[in-house]
Amino acid sequence: MVQQREFSERAGWRTHAERVYGQGYRRYSLFVLALGVLGALALWLTTEVHWNTGQILPALLITAGFVLAEACTTDINVGRIDYTISLTAVPIAIGLFTLPFPIVLAAHLVSGLAIQLGRRAFTHVLYNAGVLCVEIALPFLVYRLLSPVQFLPSWVVVVLAVLASSLASTGLGLGALQAVGAGLRMRQVASLGARTVVVEIVATMLTVAFYGVVREVAWGWLFVALLAGAMLAMFFAYGQLFREQRDLGALANISLEVARRRGAGPGPFEEDGRQEIDAQWARVGEQIRDQIGADRIVLHLVEDDNEAVRTVIAGRALPEGCQPEEFWREDPLLQLPGTEVRYHRRRDAAEEVAAALRGRGAHEALVVPLRNSARLLGAVEAHDKASRWRGFGRADIRLLRTIANHLSTATDNQRLVARLRHDAYHDPQTGLLNRPGFLAAAGEQVGEGAIVLRADLDVLSGVSDALGQVWGDRMVVTAGQRLRDQLGQEVPLARIEGGQFAVLLDGSRPPEEIAERLRSALTATYTFGKLSVEAEAYLGFARVLESSGEETDVTTLLQRADVALRTARSSAESVREHSPSMGSVFLRRFQLVTQFRQAVDRGEVLAYYQPKVALGSKQLLGFEALVRWRHPEFGQLSPDEFVPAVEATGLIDVLTAFVSEEAIKRIRTWLDNGLRMGVSVNLAVRSLGDDTLPDQVAEALERHGVPAELLTFEITESGVMANPERALPVLRRLHALGVVLALDDFGTGYSSLAYLRQLPVDEVKIDKSFVQGMGTDLGDLAVVRSIVELGHSLGLHVVAEGVEDDLSREALLGMDCDVAQGYLISRPLPEDKLEPWIRARTLREPGECGAARLTLLS
Repeated sequence: MVQQREFSERAGWRTHAERVYGQGYRRYSLFVLALGVLGALALWLTTEVHWNTGQILPALLITAGFVLAEACTTDINVGRIDYTISLTAVPIAIGLFTLPFPIVLAAHLVSGLAIQLGRRAFTHVLYNAGVLCVEIALPFLVYRLLSPVQFLPSWVVVVLAVLASSLASTGLGLGALQAVGAGLRMRQVASLGARTVVVEIVATMLTVAFYGVVREVAWGWLFVALLAGAMLAMFFAYGQLFREQRDLGALANISLEVARRRGAGPGPFEEDGRQEIDAQWARVGEQIRDQIGADRIVLHLVEDDNEAVRTVIAGRALPEGCQPEEFWREDPLLQLPGTEVRYHRRRDAAEEVAAALRGRGAHEALVVPLRNSARLLGAVEAHDKASRWRGFGRADIRLLRTIANHLSTATDNQRLVARLRHDAYHDPQTGLLNRPGFLAAAGEQVGEGAIVLRADLDVLSGVSDALGQVWGDRMVVTAGQRLRDQLGQEVPLARIEGGQFAVLLDGSRPPEEIAERLRSALTATYTFGKLSVEAEAYLGFARVLESSGEETDVTTLLQRADVALRTARSSAESVREHSPSMGSVFLRRFQLVTQFRQAVDRGEVLAYYQPKVALGSKQLLGFEALVRWRHPEFGQLSPDEFVPAVEATGLIDVLTAFVSEEAIKRIRTWLDNGLRMGVSVNLAVRSLGDDTLPDQVAEALERHGVPAELLTFEITESGVMANPERALPVLRRLHALGVVLALDDFGTGYSSLAYLRQLPVDEVKIDKSFVQGMGTDLGDLAVVRSIVELGHSLGLHVVAEGVEDDLSREALLGMDCDVAQGYLISRPLPEDKLEPWIRARTLREPGECGAARLTLLS
């Protein structure tokens, strides 16, 4: 028969008396009880009962049969509902053949209610009493109605009567499920009915057959006993098959529930909600509890490396004052050597174990550790078997151990996923968020008033170069800790890269005030032992523009804050707020960089030439090649607008190759016209580190047949000193080719005699700032005079650039400066105006070695 043992839908209904099933179920139980009692009473009153002492033994035997049948049960699962099918059809069929209705009814009631009470299924006593009456009254009623039918054999009548009883109890059980809100779908109803009918028909027909054999065949009882034993073994195997199926399904559900759970570690910027995690673990505990029929499941979960323990309870609450997480290491039930499963009863446990059970309000407990290969992950406690009077058995121990193994694996995997997730969102050095973590913490869209602030520690690269990367990392860690101390734990703070940090503010306080406070913290002296390091910091911030009405994501704010930071750095200001005009400047610079290579190929980048004239003889000695860009959108661009950006992106080699090629071709053209004039080209810092530059220059000179001494490369002191180990070998190789080397912007850099003697240079160029200030500043005049004298003492030619008036020219002439260059002579000339200027401003005379000489007319 199908008994409503627990109604235990795994994710919902609990199986204890304190669980309130609702008024609907209670009313339904009273209806079933009334139906069964009234039916049994009506049948009893219409039954002729002849009591005699010979019925006492059969009554006791039939009662024992019912007890044995209730013990021989099999649990099946339909959907998420558990059912128990017993062999009560066997004693009912025997009772129909041998005993009157009242005796069978009494035997069934006594045995059934006793077993239910022993199982502590107090909630269902009324319902089960009614079902027990129906299960006996209905088959006797059917037997009485069908027995007079002559063409139906008695065994057919018995089978139909027992089948009617089974279907009735099944129908009442389905009605009870509906009353508690756990109704089944039609497919589940059909599955349950089919399995019940199969078991009942087989059991009833075998009972009828065995009864006939015992009555008609000598020693038939021995044959029946042997065959019944075999059939009983098959019944238990059938039940075991369904139990294994149910257990596998439960293990899959438990593993899936744990897999769905978010990792126990922190999320992008804060720990997952504790209530959410507790609810997820509680569902896991409920599934374990339903699966082994326990009164309570207690899950102890070690959350982190600090051995913090989370305790989650499914089922009956622990007694007040019992807090097992507080005695994780001391409690006798939780001292778990290896993977041993401990099974305790109060009556046979040691005193400390019995005390622990009493503290939990439990009669018995199963305890299984959760372990991986290296450490303890927690433990599972199961308290008091709720559905069986005999307590936990070996099958429960095996099942709980298997569940614990699955939980250990799933939990360990979740811890690994949580660690990977944490590492994916956090910087390994500082423990702060990284860029992905910052984006996740801020969310895809940021709210109104949100502010993103970026800070850059300026001295970091210098510290790493001088002291090593370890000291640079120490400064970054210290800087991050200072920012965290200023902002608190709730504010999202990230290390973006190097010494750059990002902060998300809610706008509750003025960002200027916060930025100044953070800057003060970052620029405070960094002390490591006896070493003290001073640092500078620049900050930029951007906020959501309320007037624009646009939805601004955090990536956009990060970009704007970065623009503000770079603007602060370039303007030597400490803190800058982003403004729309800043973006246009950097956007234009980005466009120039991305379009430069194509501009060279399209002929938009041109070489301009500015003449250089000997001050004494006014002879035109050559030109300096300068670059200009005729941009189709922005118009004429000077080198200051695009050369720094081009150099920063690594395209300066393209520019150097282009200008050098143009200069060498121009020299070749003059040589073909009988003029021997040189051209000077500026070399960028990056080009000085290019080991292939001398070979490229030699190849170009040979290809065009140009003497090396007509080509001059102008370098800066700062450019050489940026990386002297790489620059000096390149300069020496160029000088060995015969190329003239000039030191540009002399006087603004190191300008020491010892340094100057190390460079393989042939001339120095006085920076135009000193030349243009000679007329008004005696200091500039003294500097120019000193440079001229120093250059001549070293055997170098001296070139003055920036000569714009006659007074400067006369002063330079009086100092015996060699060469002048500037607007007084000519502005830089494009290719198409170069030859007309030469013809108009110079006098061509015969010179030495067959080459003509050009002299400036005025």
